[in-house]
Amino acid sequence: MELFYTQIGEHVIHLICQSEALMGIIRKNFQAADPIVSKPDLVIYIKGGYGIPFVDYYVEITKEVDSISFRRADYLIEAELDYRYAVISVNNELALKHALMNMYSSYVVHHKWGLLIHSSCVMDKGRAYLFAGHSGAGKSTAAKLSMPRNLLSDEATVVKITPDKVTIFNSPFRSELDRTTGAEENSPLAGIYLLNQAVDNHIVPLSKSSGFLHLMDKVFYWSHSPEEIRDILQLLQQLVNSVSICELHFQKNDTFWELIS
Repeated sequence: MELFYTQIGEHVIHLICQSEALMGIIRKNFQAADPIVSKPDLVIYIKGGYGIPFVDYYVEITKEVDSISFRRADYLIEAELDYRYAVISVNNELALKHALMNMYSSYVVHHKWGLLIHSSCVMDKGRAYLFAGHSGAGKSTAAKLSMPRNLLSDEATVVKITPDKVTIFNSPFRSELDRTTGAEENSPLAGIYLLNQAVDNHIVPLSKSSGFLHLMDKVFYWSHSPEEIRDILQLLQQLVNSVSICELHFQKNDTFWELIS
């Protein structure tokens, strides 16, 4: 059995795993942190050999008096109601990635710390710029075109939201680009850009209400609790009140940064 500590956002996570293959995936995707004497924020026990490879995104949610479970064809999460402890059983690497991402999303929402948003995010001159959009809009493309700027995410952005500040943390939940490109970095969020690939570069400012609606389906979350949906909406409201939101119509090159920084 191997013990592994990592940090996501401001949270120390203790991962416990018996499978050498699964531990290899964890070491590849998550930066090791020093063991801590005090209690970690989350403890996750990981098992292999569960279910079948990915079929679809359907998740069956079962809530009991003192626990909640999330069952997909390729993974099962059995968590305490405060999401501080969970057992995750997975079929393969994809299942492990999705299970850990959604487990962490549930944790930050439950504790009203912030959100995990489907987007890429890039640092420029000490400030973070978040790029969101529908599937195929160019989130990963915008991230690649932004090199050599530090990348904080290319799939799921870790967003801390307080009433007076929004901070972006380096995300281990990546799709294509290496997590070390933004290692140890965090930054205040300077703006949100909804991506549209176009023949020329231009920006269209959005109202707070329009930006809010566009971001609602970008949050990683399973809908199962009216109280937690209310918390998500409140966090999103704080987010859109803190930064500007624009449509970014961009050519497939790095010239769009002339409109941003």
